[in-house]
Formats: sequence, C-alpha cells, structure tokens
Amino acid sequence: MVRSVGGVVDRVPLRIGGFTPVAPVVLAPMAGVTNAAFRALCRREAPGLVYVNEMVMAAAVVHRNAKTERMMTFGPDEHPRSLQVYGSDPALLGRAVAQLCEEGLVDHVDLNFGCPAAKVTRRGGGAAVPAKPNLLRAIVRSAVRAAQPFGVPVTAKFRMGLFDSLLTHLRTGEICAEEGVAWIALHARTAEQHYSGDARWDAIAELKQAVSTLPVLGNGDVWEATDAVRMMEATGCDGVVIGRGCLGRPWLFADLVTVLGGGPPPAGRSLGEVREVMGRHADLLVEHLGESLAMRDFRKHTIWYVTGYPVGPEVRRRLASVSTRSELDDLLGTLDPALRLVPGGERIRRGHTNGPIRVALPDGYLDHLDDLTIPDDDHVMALSGG
Repeated sequence: MVRSVGGVVDRVPLRIGGFTPVAPVVLAPMAGVTNAAFRALCRREAPGLVYVNEMVMAAAVVHRNAKTERMMTFGPDEHPRSLQVYGSDPALLGRAVAQLCEEGLVDHVDLNFGCPAAKVTRRGGGAAVPAKPNLLRAIVRSAVRAAQPFGVPVTAKFRMGLFDSLLTHLRTGEICAEEGVAWIALHARTAEQHYSGDARWDAIAELKQAVSTLPVLGNGDVWEATDAVRMMEATGCDGVVIGRGCLGRPWLFADLVTVLGGGPPPAGRSLGEVREVMGRHADLLVEHLGESLAMRDFRKHTIWYVTGYPVGPEVRRRLASVSTRSELDDLLGTLDPALRLVPGGERIRRGHTNGPIRVALPDGYLDHLDDLTIPDDDHVMALSGG
C-alpha cells in the first residue's frame, strides 16, 4: 500500500528491466501527440521518467511503411524506449513484439487494451479485447513470451470495461499478473464513458486490492501534481499515468517529480514561460516532421498551451491556423509575457471531453465471450516466430 508520511509518498518502485524511474510517473501513449518531439520536450522538463510512444498496430509493425517507421522513432538519448502496441490477433501481435525486440528497437512494450476509438474496437482491438478473457490471455501470453528472451518487459493498460454492465478490470488485472506483465495501468473509465464525467478512482483501489503483488498505476483526472498524491493515497496505487493533463503543460512532469518527492506544488507558469516552451516544441516538431507537417500538427497544441490564459479569441484563432515557424514566432511575440492563468486554469480539461458514446464492436462480438482455445507455450512461441 502507498502511504504519505510528511508529504512524501512511500511507494513500491517501478522498474523497466534495469531502469527505475525517478518518480512513479508514466506518460500515457496518445495518438497524434506522444511522438518523438513531444517526448523529447517532456524529457527536458523531467528526465528519468517513462515516456511511452503513441500506439502502433501490430500488423503495421510487421509489415512496415514510412509512416509506421516515423511513428516508431526514438531519440538517440531516449531511455527507456517505450512503445505501445495493439491488435486482436495473438499470433500477429506476438510476431510484432518479437520483431521489435529482435531489431533492438525497444526497451519496453506496452499493450493497449483500453482504446475506445471506433476504428479500433470495431475490429475487436483496444478496449474490446478484455471482454473476451481467453483472447486477452492469449494476446498477453504471446507478447510476454515473445519479449522474454530479449529481457524486454511487457506492461498493459486498460479501462474498467466496455460499459457498466460489463466491467472487466479485475479479471483483466488478474490475467495480466498470471501471464507475467511487469505492471498494469487502469484508466478509471469505461469505453462507453469515453472521456466524459469523472474518473472513478475507487476502481483503481479495487484493482490494487485484487492484484496486490503487481504494481498498479492509476490513470484519469490527474490535472495537477497534487492530484497524483491524492490518487495514490486514496487508492493505494503504485504510480500514475498522465494523459490529457500534460497537453499544453509538459512541465506537469517536473511538478510531479517535485511533489511526489515531498516538495511544495510549483507555481503556475507565466505566459512568457509558456511562449518559450511553445517555441521549443515547434522546433522539435520541425526537426521530426519538416516545417509544413510540423506546423499543421502544432495547431492543436497551441490551443492547449493558451487554455486558461486570457489571450482573447482572435489570438486563439490565429494560433490555430499557423502555417510557418516564422508566423508562429510573430504571433508569440504579440503575447503578454506577464499574463497568468485565470483561477482554476490548471484544471480546465484539454483534449477529448466527449462521451458517453456507443461502443462500436464487430457483429455478434458479445455473443461468445470465451470462444478461444488458449495455445500452450510452445505453440505461442511458434506462432510468434520464437
């Protein structure tokens, strides 16, 4: 159990192979966000944490193309190199993990069992997988066995279930523990809930009690560093996974290291400080994608960066349509560096807020939830190419 003594959180250390992060904090993989540029920005704010790359499909890893290669890019100084993989075919996913390990591309593989996007769940992937425990077990077993010869740890992230009438987080955690994952992370919402409402931290506490021998990370509604302390104290979880809370606020990781180390919560950043980070982020994106793609990608980030600052609608509109690096510099130069966040600005939600949604599933998906025979270890290794 985690407890707070004098403001310092006493916790079970997390490890990725021989790497122990300086704080129990992990960047959640977010599609279109946690690319090499964003992770480099976050590492500059707080080195020594686990920053997970955006998720890639197992089939794309196996077959490759230029887009997949770019998505799997890591910085020369990046360690550990963490990549999230998803898929619904145990054999194909095992081959993907084996290929990543054989090529020496990763130090850590995270399995996605929580994505609620229709294009993923409609094919039986992401959040749809835990509804079928035998399929879940086969996928986890295939990934762990494929990575094991290379000493690459496998972790898993999932939601509470598809909807309130089909909660699967406890069973999912137990299966992951039995199959040898290094840790599990729970986004305390259902797929149907999507990103609406509040994360239900009591589900994280239930999971930690059910899987007490395995590190359990909590995810959902950590907007400020003090939220992480509250989550860990309230649930007994061993660390936190940060998603939307760091959008436009990569310094949240530095704040988390400070607060989880017993320090006081840092003051909010001035708009002048935000401008500097925005410029740095844009430069990293240009280096990663080239100017044209980079500035299109950066548009969404500009809105997140100025959320909570009284810059006015015209500035927001212009930032959201920026097309060149020099144009961005001109716009940033018009911002008052002395501006501060409005009261409560840190807690204004960024990124997805929509929900509840109708969960898209393959036809008849829920009719037979235990219809897969679990392959034995030798079969798994053969399927995975081991």
